[in-house]
Amino acid sequence: MGRDKALLPFRGGVLVETVARAVKRAAGGVVLVGSSGGYEALGYAVVPDLHPGEGPLGGILTALGDSAAEWNLIVACDMPGVSADFLAGLLDAAERSGAGALLPAGPSGRLEPLCAVYHGNSRQTLLDAFARGVRKVTAALDGLRVVRLAVPEAALFQNVNTPEDWAGYAAE
Repeated sequence: MGRDKALLPFRGGVLVETVARAVKRAAGGVVLVGSSGGYEALGYAVVPDLHPGEGPLGGILTALGDSAAEWNLIVACDMPGVSADFLAGLLDAAERSGAGALLPAGPSGRLEPLCAVYHGNSRQTLLDAFARGVRKVTAALDGLRVVRLAVPEAALFQNVNTPEDWAGYAAE
């Protein structure tokens, strides 16, 4: 989009604040992964990405490496439709799953690895894939038991990648 999507104006603040509030209500805490480009002013802990420029898998590895939690809710900053209730449901399903990761899938069947729950022990499998040059998150999941959670409404975890995607939310 040509700008930091996390800082897009949304609902009286910026988009990442809306997402972070939903995560905090669902999981009890929030840590943002990324550069320190002004995120500290939002009042959340910020962890520098250990793999800048290496895509979302690098961010997931950074988050898992910084966490002592058994289950880790990973949510991209550009999902304006995400809600605390939806995220709490993901966490609950993951805890009952016995999986290494739980990923939602919309009506198309496409998995969304950037609004998902990862068990802490999944980090090594992801790290091994990363070391082999894998950067696609779903490819890095090979070797993990992954549970797919069918979600009838993909808008709950739809991200915005283009100005056209954003246009539907910008007025909110």
